[in-house]
Amino acid sequence: MSTPQMGIFSLGDASHSFLEFNLRGSPAAKDVVAAVADMHNQRKTIEAVNLVVGLRPELWRTAAPTDAPADATSFDRALVGPDGYTMPATQADVFVWIAGPSYDRVFDVASACVTHLATVAAPVRELTGWTYRVNRDLTGFEDGTENPTLEDAPGVALIPDGKPGAGGSILLFQQWRHDVAGWGAEPVTVQEQVIGRTKPDSIEFPEDLMPADSHVTRTTLDENGIERKIFRRNTPYGNLGDHGTLFIGFANERDPLQRMLERMAGIGDGVRDALTRYVTALTGAYYFIPALSTLAPFAPSAD
Repeated sequence: MSTPQMGIFSLGDASHSFLEFNLRGSPAAKDVVAAVADMHNQRKTIEAVNLVVGLRPELWRTAAPTDAPADATSFDRALVGPDGYTMPATQADVFVWIAGPSYDRVFDVASACVTHLATVAAPVRELTGWTYRVNRDLTGFEDGTENPTLEDAPGVALIPDGKPGAGGSILLFQQWRHDVAGWGAEPVTVQEQVIGRTKPDSIEFPEDLMPADSHVTRTTLDENGIERKIFRRNTPYGNLGDHGTLFIGFANERDPLQRMLERMAGIGDGVRDALTRYVTALTGAYYFIPALSTLAPFAPSAD
């Protein structure tokens, strides 16, 4: 039975650091995975933080061809809607997410991770996240209301045993900047129409009153009357004048994540998510998050 990276499901951490790395030179894929695995082995519990590590899908496939899901691929080109709305592709090679109860602990582990990977990879992006009003994003609305329960989340986020990549997950990671002034100028009634839920108590509008371009409508995937779920771990980032949401979406297939983005951009029916009038995607990448049981044997210390 596969063992997943449990940090995926560790809710409640107050402080977060997100690091994306590109390779230095042309190291062998197995050497990169070995460095990532060794880092995880050393730091997964010692500093009382949660550590989640991922790799560009093609990099993982080169190192572990029999443990790579066929549908895991990079965010290798910008996604462009029919009206020109664009979500950029900023794919990197290695992803590291450190989460913990306080930022001093997170900072120290993040610094150690950069040092540990220095021979094979260099950081290209660093973002800091935190918890806001328990489970709200910086629009003021509750985030992740459609998440499965923690009991059901592994079935949504993890590839089933018996399939390539078992116990692993496909991650979509994006930075979304909010139009602070534009959103703040809208009355709450307009904001609620954009989102598709009430703001104070997060009650979803009934079907006959739900706007076709609401965020709820555009990010809900129904197939034959069954909703296809993903598991979100979004966090806010930024300062007073420049802030937004880090989208952190896990699924056992790439398809629901990609289709969600396409629907937001209006691809297929021309109906663009109203929320994209107030938020701008700055980055976009897919990573494969391998199971610990397949990642750990790559670590030199495992020998």
